[in-house]
Amino acid sequence: MTNPAEILGLPKPAWAADEVGMLYDMASRFMAEEIAPRYDEFEKNETFDRESWLKAGAAGLLCASMPAEYGGSGGTFAHESAIIEAIGHVGVDGFGIGLHNSIVAPYILHYGSEEQKQKWLPKLATGELIGAIAMTEPGAGSDLQGVKTRAEKDGNHYKISGSKTFITNGQLANLIIVVTKTDPDKGAKGTSLIVVETDEVEGFERGRNLDKIGLKSNDTSELFFNDVRVPTSNLLGDEEGKGFVQLMQQLPQERLQIGTGAIAMIERALALTIDYVKERKAFGKAVIDFQNTQFKLAELKTEATIGRVFYNDCVARHIDGGLDPVTASMAKYWLSDLQGKVVDECLQLHGGYGYMNEYPIARMYRDARVQRIYGGTNEIMKLLIGRSL
Repeated sequence: MTNPAEILGLPKPAWAADEVGMLYDMASRFMAEEIAPRYDEFEKNETFDRESWLKAGAAGLLCASMPAEYGGSGGTFAHESAIIEAIGHVGVDGFGIGLHNSIVAPYILHYGSEEQKQKWLPKLATGELIGAIAMTEPGAGSDLQGVKTRAEKDGNHYKISGSKTFITNGQLANLIIVVTKTDPDKGAKGTSLIVVETDEVEGFERGRNLDKIGLKSNDTSELFFNDVRVPTSNLLGDEEGKGFVQLMQQLPQERLQIGTGAIAMIERALALTIDYVKERKAFGKAVIDFQNTQFKLAELKTEATIGRVFYNDCVARHIDGGLDPVTASMAKYWLSDLQGKVVDECLQLHGGYGYMNEYPIARMYRDARVQRIYGGTNEIMKLLIGRSL
């Protein structure tokens, strides 16, 4: 197959040089050799297994951007991008290590006490702990201020009650950052983030592993907290009520990460489709020889190139500390929209075979759809952008 990383013919940005490029190559080999051969099994089981997480940890693919003193590799978001791109280019998109690495772990790094960082980050880096963040509730999706899950103080413990849904890594996660209300009367200012180690508590239940359209191999679950008691020392931050601010500070990286998955799948879809239309014959000639095919692929490659240049710029700005929430929202919305368009057009160029599950483009078509929903719907992204006008 044509290398998706080279399909656009662009030079590597400065942030992707040297050790970041080496990490991408290593991650690609790992995904191709360790994960891809079992990926159909994971899709059928609708979950990965812990062994895969431990192998990823041993290979240095967990917590790459965490400092070395906490078991990480001391990298930046550039390193996380390399890993997520490798996942997308190999086509094992359901492996939930992106959320674990660049969403869950950073909350602990940025807001955790030294004791919390020493306790949790090394185990996240090895895969002993698998991370999740429980934001969404049955009645609160993109509107995080509508969260109902309650954490009441009970001596030197919190008692957590409530339910969450659509939680990525939900069946396997044993370290969950829970978005709670510690003071419901204060609205956003009454929101706090509390860490629950599920192996150490009573009253925690996992509900259904949700039956999704795509990303079947990624376990996505309902979670129930029935008076779950955790020490007050599990609060992230030095006082209650900082959760909403913490969420807002970290959402730009989450939204950029969604853009990472989008551009990686776009490039893989193009690479697969160009290979296919060169081989597939219709009316006595290769499908690539039809002007419609050439024009369509010319459009898609142009838009993909624009998307990659924009994405590279966002990563460079983020590494330098200058990626603002509005631009991150633009990246999330526009790249995930483009992902849906490119994959759809590529499936069309496959003809009837594109609708068959044996062809990777069919799985990509299903997997791409959720990108416009999670991390804040694209409608919410446009609302945030609109407020900046």
